[in-house]
Amino acid sequence: MSENVVHLHKNTEPSAEPATVTTLTVVPDPAPTASVPLWVRSGRAVKTVVTHETTKTTARAVARHTLYVAGGAKIAAKRTWDGRTASRYERMFRAAEAAGNYEVAAEWEERGQHFREARHRRRMDLLHSPIDAAKGVAVSTGMGIASLVALGVVMAIATKDVTDVVTPLMATVDFINLLITIVQVVWGPALMIGPFLALLALWAIGRHQQAAPAWALPDNVRNSEGEPITPSIVVKALRDLGVPALRNAIKEMGDAGASMLGPIRIAGCGVEVDVTLPSGVSTIEVQNRRRKLAENLTRHEHEVFITIPQAARTVRLWVADSGALDEPIGPSPLTTDDTLTADYAKGRAPWGEDLRGDAAALSLYQRHLLITGLSNQGKTAALRALALWLALDRSVQFLMGDLKGAGDWRMFDGLATTLIEGPTDEHVMQVTEMAEGAVDEMNRRLQAPPGTVFPPLIVLVDEAQVAFMCPAKDEDKRPYGGSKANSRYFMAVRKIHNQGRAVNVLMWQGTQDPTNENLPKLVREGAHTRASLALGTESQARMALGDKAVDGGAAPNLLRPGLDKGTVVVASDGIDIPAGQASITVRTHYIDTEEAYAIADRAKALRDGVTTLHVIERGEERDPLADIAAALGDKPRLLTGDVLKRLAALNEDAYGGWTNGDLKRVMEAEGEEPKKSHGRMVVHKDHVLRAIVNRDAHGSASAGE
Repeated sequence: MSENVVHLHKNTEPSAEPATVTTLTVVPDPAPTASVPLWVRSGRAVKTVVTHETTKTTARAVARHTLYVAGGAKIAAKRTWDGRTASRYERMFRAAEAAGNYEVAAEWEERGQHFREARHRRRMDLLHSPIDAAKGVAVSTGMGIASLVALGVVMAIATKDVTDVVTPLMATVDFINLLITIVQVVWGPALMIGPFLALLALWAIGRHQQAAPAWALPDNVRNSEGEPITPSIVVKALRDLGVPALRNAIKEMGDAGASMLGPIRIAGCGVEVDVTLPSGVSTIEVQNRRRKLAENLTRHEHEVFITIPQAARTVRLWVADSGALDEPIGPSPLTTDDTLTADYAKGRAPWGEDLRGDAAALSLYQRHLLITGLSNQGKTAALRALALWLALDRSVQFLMGDLKGAGDWRMFDGLATTLIEGPTDEHVMQVTEMAEGAVDEMNRRLQAPPGTVFPPLIVLVDEAQVAFMCPAKDEDKRPYGGSKANSRYFMAVRKIHNQGRAVNVLMWQGTQDPTNENLPKLVREGAHTRASLALGTESQARMALGDKAVDGGAAPNLLRPGLDKGTVVVASDGIDIPAGQASITVRTHYIDTEEAYAIADRAKALRDGVTTLHVIERGEERDPLADIAAALGDKPRLLTGDVLKRLAALNEDAYGGWTNGDLKRVMEAEGEEPKKSHGRMVVHKDHVLRAIVNRDAHGSASAGE
């Protein structure tokens, strides 16, 4: 930086010494800053102090505890007034009258009249009480002095000292004097401490009742975090629900609006209360305002359930503890108890827990089953849990079609007689033929002699909507899908629904996102047990559960997709449903794939061995001997009729029309044939394997030549 030299003084006189030059280096000044007035800085400081959160909290605390005293005084005065007057009876009378309960209103009116009569008698007695009191005091004083003198006479006789006659009387006088002295000492401090104790008592009453404005309450109370459900909170929530008739009736009831409420009962992870609505208010008006009611109760919508009990004009509210429904439930007993077995006829599947936290178990005996919901909400897991439990009953047989084909049911390989996995039209054809085979088995059982007991046969189709929507047709132009009388899958399901229950042939179906096209009305109404996970609309909820359940409060459409996975709303007589309700909400246990394989292995250990037939694509060249060996599976021999059934299930096109003659022809061509065992024709597995070996050996020899 260059220096600017400024000459401060001009030298006008000569000097012998050289002139001294003073230089000043000028540095550019920084930009000038405007000075802030003191009053502005003071105002900012005051504003900071006043608006600071600590100041607000302190001010709220001071105001809160001061107002607790005023609120407590108001409550104490009201209680005193209620105790001294008939206002309580008047309030209860008006409440009952506003609720339309005139019988109870008459009872309260009568009680109020009795109170007034008793009060009148007490007041009349007060006119005579001064004279009676004076007489009583005089008599008591005279008797007391006489008793003390008599005691003194006895003492004088005993001590032979006449002065002892007045000793008891003087002792009493001294005692009274002592009491007066004590009162004189205590009276001053009592006058000073008494008001403080009275204020403390009023403060305690106000604090217990939270008798302060909302703005002065602590944050957790002001935000209603963890706020317990009390009668006053429920009444206020109903009053602010937006139903004019309900609001006016509660206003007419005064502070007695809680007379609408039954007792608030602890119910699992929440509370339950019955509300008797006033005359002119319908239950549907409350049901339609579920979200607003939940918010008024400081809960989320999914934490409040409204059902209709048997009592007329009554709604039952179940209110969960905040956040309780977001906590997972415990593991399934199927995964924790390796000794657990099933009983199809008398047992119940441990499916999960209801909202109360109680175990929810489902009876599967002679009940067709339908479970539906949106995609990826846990439908397959919920359905599979029931099938895994039932597999632990060795008498139960399964025919399974998984029209998703993702391997969710692969652990039933070795448990199910037939297992079809895949989403194509070809797989739908196979599933349809499997269902039609179950219809044939049902008809055979129906024609059996009366009293014949048949093992349970469960025909399970997951993702059944794929079958109903399948456009494929057979050679006779009959569609596999659809909901008309010529639809093969639809008619097979309908036939099983109509008559299968009587002979233990049952239809289980799992579908997603139901519509009238992918879940026909006659099919969904044929299920005895209907369950639904989260759905999108109320119309879908009615498809899934029926009008009766939805009108009774069932609302799977209000479950939260993604958050309420595995939560099902169930309408069935196979599960314990509270009296007066048409459905129950169950949080099902989740059994993952690894655990499912472990349970399936336990089920296989209970059985002699089941050969599972899998889908084989149509149109490929068949090897009858190899297919006969596959049909025999692990069995050393089977009846020829059973072999023919298994061959038909393996490939309907190739073997659906086979007879005993066809079976005999194929085996005789290789030097073997069915033999009789105990008078019945059977096919021996070692004979079939020997025929295959001989055929292959001859084939190799021919090739070598």
